Amino acid sequence: MSNGCSADRSFQYLISCFRARVKRYIHVEPVLDYLTFLPAEVKEKIQRSAVTQGDICAAGLLLSTLEKGDWPLGWPRVFVEALKRAGNPLAARYMNPELTDLPSPSFENDHDECLQLLNLLQPTLVDKLLVRDVLDKCVEVELLTIEDRNRIAAAETNGNEAGVRELLRRIVQKENWFSTFVIVLRQTGNERLAHELTGSGGSEPSSESENSPQEDGPEVKEPLLLASDLPSPETQGWDMENNSMGSSFADSSVVSESDTSLAEGSVNCLDESLGHNSNMGSDSGTTGRDSDEEKEAAKASLEPELHLRPYQMEVAQSALEGKNIIICLPTGSGKTRVAVYIAKDHLDKKKTASKPGKVIVLVNKVPLVEQLFCGEFQPFLKKWYSVTGLSGDTQLKISFPEVVKSHDVIISTAQILENSLLNSEEGEDDGVQLSDFSLIIIDECHHTKKEAVYHNIMRRYLKQKLKNKRLEKENKPVIPLPQILGLTASPGVDGATKQAKAEEHILKICASLDASTIKTVKENISQLKHQIKEPCKKFVIADDTREDPFKDKLLEIMTKIQTFCQMSPMPEFGTQPYEQWAIKMEKQAAKEGNRRDRLCAEHLRKYNEALQIKDTIRMIDAYNHLETFYNDEKEKKFAVLDDSDGSGDDGDEDENDEKKPLKLDGTDEFLMDLFMDNKRVLKKLAENPEYENEKLTKLRNTIMEQYTKTVEARGIIFTKTRQSAYALAQWINENEKFAEVGVKAHHLIGAGHSSEFKPMTQNEQKEVIRKFRTGKINLLIATTVAEEGLDIKECNMIIRYGLVTNEIAMVQARGRARADESTYILVASSGSGVVERETVNDFREKMMYKAINRVQNMKPEEFAHKILELQMQSLMEKKMKMKRSIAKHYKENPSLISFLCKNCSVLACSGDNVHVIEKMHHVNMTPEFKELYTVTENKALKKKFADYQANSEIICKACGQAWGTMMVHRGLDLPCLKIKNFVVVFENNSTKKQYKKWVELPITFPDLDYSEYCLLSDED
Repeated sequence: MSNGCSADRSFQYLISCFRARVKRYIHVEPVLDYLTFLPAEVKEKIQRSAVTQGDICAAGLLLSTLEKGDWPLGWPRVFVEALKRAGNPLAARYMNPELTDLPSPSFENDHDECLQLLNLLQPTLVDKLLVRDVLDKCVEVELLTIEDRNRIAAAETNGNEAGVRELLRRIVQKENWFSTFVIVLRQTGNERLAHELTGSGGSEPSSESENSPQEDGPEVKEPLLLASDLPSPETQGWDMENNSMGSSFADSSVVSESDTSLAEGSVNCLDESLGHNSNMGSDSGTTGRDSDEEKEAAKASLEPELHLRPYQMEVAQSALEGKNIIICLPTGSGKTRVAVYIAKDHLDKKKTASKPGKVIVLVNKVPLVEQLFCGEFQPFLKKWYSVTGLSGDTQLKISFPEVVKSHDVIISTAQILENSLLNSEEGEDDGVQLSDFSLIIIDECHHTKKEAVYHNIMRRYLKQKLKNKRLEKENKPVIPLPQILGLTASPGVDGATKQAKAEEHILKICASLDASTIKTVKENISQLKHQIKEPCKKFVIADDTREDPFKDKLLEIMTKIQTFCQMSPMPEFGTQPYEQWAIKMEKQAAKEGNRRDRLCAEHLRKYNEALQIKDTIRMIDAYNHLETFYNDEKEKKFAVLDDSDGSGDDGDEDENDEKKPLKLDGTDEFLMDLFMDNKRVLKKLAENPEYENEKLTKLRNTIMEQYTKTVEARGIIFTKTRQSAYALAQWINENEKFAEVGVKAHHLIGAGHSSEFKPMTQNEQKEVIRKFRTGKINLLIATTVAEEGLDIKECNMIIRYGLVTNEIAMVQARGRARADESTYILVASSGSGVVERETVNDFREKMMYKAINRVQNMKPEEFAHKILELQMQSLMEKKMKMKRSIAKHYKENPSLISFLCKNCSVLACSGDNVHVIEKMHHVNMTPEFKELYTVTENKALKKKFADYQANSEIICKACGQAWGTMMVHRGLDLPCLKIKNFVVVFENNSTKKQYKKWVELPITFPDLDYSEYCLLSDED
């Protein structure tokens, strides 16, 4: 028994020697599962530490607990086995009681060097590695356990970056992790990342051979230490209670925990205590110093230097002097690099003057946060300042004000700052003020207008500036305001047709940003032109006078519908004005309770959309659009009448829940029959290649030409809708001719949910852009999401496919063609007016630069007067708008309105039956309302959100009109209403209105009382 106790005490001494290193190799929670000898309260304490302080602290607490406690005999073997089974093999090697498998100093040295290299390259891996690419492979080669995989997958729900960081934290705790990880990278197509880690294209550093499974085999020269060689704690004068020797070692090791000398220090401590004269770590002093110097040199070489070109310094000069300015530089000329330089100079000067300095960089798109953080601000500023990035998708668990306090540079979506400023105004604790910052950088600052979030933030700035002037006159202390720096490639002219209006628009942008000037390159213009390659511009025009029987058939159907409902629209079929007319008629008919006209207008809109699709992509895509719509209509009209909840009348309905038609009128029958009668003809025409869209032929020829003459072609096709982007990518990938010339296409669309078409997630967007950078994809078919801001690799071909918006979009899209001898191509139909609009945009671009030049040359006093006038005008307009809004808001209340089904005008509910959840979801919890709707599966919603909790639709029992969705809130099913499906009737039926969004309705609804609903509900 005493021998067993002695061995256990020796093992505790072993823990004290290696605690500092081993605690970094343990994931605590799975290990605790196997330590059955530990009391439940001890496990709970360690688990709590893991949650609040992290794995390293929790592992340290576990080791200290084991080291100091009195545990049952044989517990060391249980602990080692637990480490192995929980996927911590490296920790198990150190904790082996016989010390027969102890890692050698050379192994430790190589491990630490590889770890240091990984730390240096972690930003690159986080930016470029996609977790899903490597996760399964890492499990397959046993670099990760199943538990590791699950934890990483859970972390990935907070973004790919969080998943990569968790992956890296876990792999370094495994044996031979470096060489295995490099192999995994290569096998999963991440050759460049493997190259960055190894420094060579084909071979890994010598550490890889050291890390091989045989590295501690017969060739190891060091003597192996056995447990019997360990002196007892008593013979060493070991104070088990005070643990003085252990604490001194722990203290020293904590300081050098990331240093390569830690490993040798650990072994030397053990060696000296045993009186050994071995060569274990004998060269540690020299090796440690050399490796430290080498690492510092390597680190310095990896830190990019921050220099500006002469043309960049020219536009930055005024900002470096502390003035508010707008910098206008073309896409690809390095605006962001200028901003980084100004930010560093600003913080340096504040530090020298012993004044507080804090920079916030505002962006208007979530992907730009990570892009600016990883690509610009973090690499250049991390040596001197703490930098972080925040967006709605990646915001840390701590509050925004805490993030602001603890960082020097914050890159954030503008909405996060706006929300925090609102919190501060409303007296909440977790708010910030503009005075908390000394420099605000606004990316894509041309969006600072109307009710955009940039403009809301800057209005606060202007109000405080005016207040400060009053305080100065009264000799009172003023509130400090930050310096403002705006960045844009094109401020535009806001649709101006005259030069004076263009100048007024430039002045408005300057006024909104309180800019003293707008800076463009003048002295170093030749260098800028050398840096920015102007692409060759081409027009490819398709003939739209050919025979088009598919279009003729659609026009024939639309004419019959118009005749049926006696409508005479002015706009031309297949145009946006026609779509706007149809929407207007639909709303008007709903207000009037005219179901026939409302239905006809809705169906006409669908046919108009089919015409637009046919004009953009394939006829079969247009046909599929109509077929999907009519199939959905058919399902709604034949909804299941499920009376299982007893909500309907007692009747003799079929027990098998057979589908029975809802009550249809003549309009339903006419519209359904009209499509069904023409369905076969439409499909036959759609599948006939003779009548295919000629624009597609022109597009195919253009792509083939570009990718045939260019070895490494890379291009972007800009198109109007998500649906057309997806369909074009599908068309290209299905055509073998494109593959023969090396075209690898993929669509890139927005992440918002404003469209009926399924959006892309942020991670999907990043993956596509990453593959585009690496060449796995060389043709993007994108909506306007790719025009502005996103760091997309330089292209040699930009095609705007029937898409022309304004001069800002033209400049942004053209700026993507940055490669040598690049081409900017416009593909359009001859009668579409696209060429004319592009010509107008060219004219407006020239007008814009002329306006900027005029503003730059204005007399200072004239400029200042104009700016002040425009600022006062903006503030007064906002003030009056708020007054009208408040008056309207308090004038009405929920009990004064009621909601009618927009299709059949049945009374759905009163406004006082509506309650709000989380200030956004509007629900009706009354039993009376439950009698009026049927719950049916919404296939489109289910397909769009596979795991979304609201995958059922509620429809009107009387007519089948969709009213909203069933949502789950705290375990209860609640009908969530969509206001666009109702007509809102105000008191005494005097006013009827339709709204697209709840926020447009000037009514404040009460919050849902959860307990009240539970009392009303018949659920268990």
